[in-house]
Amino acid sequence: MKITFLCPHVRIAGGVRAILTYADRLAARGHDVTLVVPASSRVRAAWRNFRGGRPEWVPDFRARIRWVPHWTPEALPEGDVVVATAWQSAPAVAAAPSSCGAKFYLVQHYESLYHGAPDAVDTTYRLPLKKVVISTWLRDLMRQRFGSPAEVLVTPVDLDLFHPTPADVSTSRPRVLMLHHEHAWKGVADGFEAVARVTRHVPTLRLVGFGVKPPRGAVPYDEFHLNPPQDRLAAVYSSCEIYLCPSWDEGLGMPPMEAMACGAAVVTYDNGGCRDYARDGETALVARRRDIGDLAAKLERLVVDESLRARLAAAGMRFVTTAFSWDRAVRRLEEIFG
Repeated sequence: MKITFLCPHVRIAGGVRAILTYADRLAARGHDVTLVVPASSRVRAAWRNFRGGRPEWVPDFRARIRWVPHWTPEALPEGDVVVATAWQSAPAVAAAPSSCGAKFYLVQHYESLYHGAPDAVDTTYRLPLKKVVISTWLRDLMRQRFGSPAEVLVTPVDLDLFHPTPADVSTSRPRVLMLHHEHAWKGVADGFEAVARVTRHVPTLRLVGFGVKPPRGAVPYDEFHLNPPQDRLAAVYSSCEIYLCPSWDEGLGMPPMEAMACGAAVVTYDNGGCRDYARDGETALVARRRDIGDLAAKLERLVVDESLRARLAAAGMRFVTTAFSWDRAVRRLEEIFG
């Protein structure tokens, strides 16, 4: 098949990582895959000159990249399948000529919540595009709010990258890991408060942060890993007993799944997307959404109860490493594309 993905950029990020992985693996299976990426002439030149036009964190990337000034129907190549991957790309796919192929919409978050004018974003979910969503929460949301069916295809963890990895640790334990992000909905402030409450009872707790940007101002991390390379992330995850996810809403949530694959026990808000892997008391502890008291209580349970922590860590790792796989996901996407 000739498959076109409209990709917002090729920097490393959760949703873009999934798009590039699908593109790369579909190309490896013999499909003719093109990524159409909007960028200024300066950005296009930088990628061509300094990175060979390829995302350096995907070795030997096998799909081609077509750089364009903007997403427009005219910028899309002829093919068998064309896929929108963000709300801004959906109108171009909907307006594309039939020669571009069957039209799909890979929905990786309910973007109306945080990523654009809600009415404008909601309009894209009503376009005549076949939807593929990455969680059952998104499937249910598309059906309930827009009367639109959707295929669920949970994004798997890359097990070549994420697995238990030896890590040198000189701090006291337990160590709690949290993703740092500037967006308020990522819940960093909630996480800080939950950790502060638990630390009053367990002063040996250490909060470890990581993120693509450094925190602004004084923040209560005991240790911070700035933009760790992909081949170092597993060691960061493995160095911590607990992963804390205070996000209010997530389309799925790859960092908690990656942490589970590395052997960390997860405590998370019920943020929607986590329901496909975080089962309260079975594979994780799940707190009520935006209830800091409940989040702190669940975190403290994991901090003080080593047997519970070990049981959930083992069950979580077993679940995320067996329930989802990239080979099965790519084959299923081929079936969906038909």
